[in-house]
Amino acid sequence: MFRKQEGRITHAGELRGMLPPLSFSCAALAALGLIHGTATASEPAASYPSKPVRLIVAQGTGSSVDNLGRVLATRLTEDWGKHVIVDNRGGAGGTIGAEIASRAAPDGYTLLMSSTAMQVISPQIYKNLAYHPVQDFKQISLIASTQNVLVANPKMPYKTVKELLAYAKANPGKINMANAGSGFQSHLAAVLFTHMANIDVHHIPYKGGVSTTMVAAGESHITIVPLPSVIGHLRAGRLLPIGTGGEKRSMLLKDVPTISESGVPGFVSTGWAGVVAPKAISKPLFDRIYASVTQVMNDPKTRELFERQGAEPMTSTPEQMLSHINTEFGRFSQAIKLAGLKMQ
Repeated sequence: MFRKQEGRITHAGELRGMLPPLSFSCAALAALGLIHGTATASEPAASYPSKPVRLIVAQGTGSSVDNLGRVLATRLTEDWGKHVIVDNRGGAGGTIGAEIASRAAPDGYTLLMSSTAMQVISPQIYKNLAYHPVQDFKQISLIASTQNVLVANPKMPYKTVKELLAYAKANPGKINMANAGSGFQSHLAAVLFTHMANIDVHHIPYKGGVSTTMVAAGESHITIVPLPSVIGHLRAGRLLPIGTGGEKRSMLLKDVPTISESGVPGFVSTGWAGVVAPKAISKPLFDRIYASVTQVMNDPKTRELFERQGAEPMTSTPEQMLSHINTEFGRFSQAIKLAGLKMQ
């Protein structure tokens, strides 16, 4: 289990007409003083920030975590009057960006968008990580919950989870279930779902978002993915949502029952996003950042944009964020074992 810290959870949730936060090259970031080699003395919290702040996103541009990070960066830029610059450092399941953040000066000028990938899944499938997923960071707040949603091609003969289960048991091995690749959240959620449902399907790995496109095209039949990554297909009617992975129904898909209530009792599979800082950040700076993050996340404009992207906005205390990470670590541990994934 991970070390616990202090903590409270409150729910919060398309800013229109907003300019996106800036994205800079490494050279530009260095020129702005946002890439540090060693820790520097913290400035007084009252004057923070006195220069641009770097928000590392450990995923590529256009990913759901990146989109949410850009909303947060824009809102913090407005609140602070200083640019919050998104620095995408994707690759290796989020571990590249996380390592960079863990080594940054704890002066408040480098923050990290944390997520299920870099703090829960990757630590269980990559050996010799150069950072500890929890101990090298100071948890600030969760900012979003992203339910995994089970979707089907609308032309399939099943429109509910119960109908899917009945079809799968009558036609073992005949359903193609797409995922975004081995070890990705969609893969692990699919493995856990089929295990708990006791059905035989053909798991087909694709590269990233191609998996949902292949289900919409009919090459594969179903998939289970984070809602933000499939929200466009749902709105366009290209995919049909038949079940969600939360303990409760999604506030964004209120008419879609949970998988647990639809024939697979106890199934829970969700994702999340949050913000962390290097572990040695001073308490005054931490308190300043925490107050700003929770304030902008509770703003109705921010909630609207998060919801439009398929994420359920929220805030939390550090203790609650850590507790949530611990819970998710255990859930994904079961799925990783079922998938037969070995440490790389």
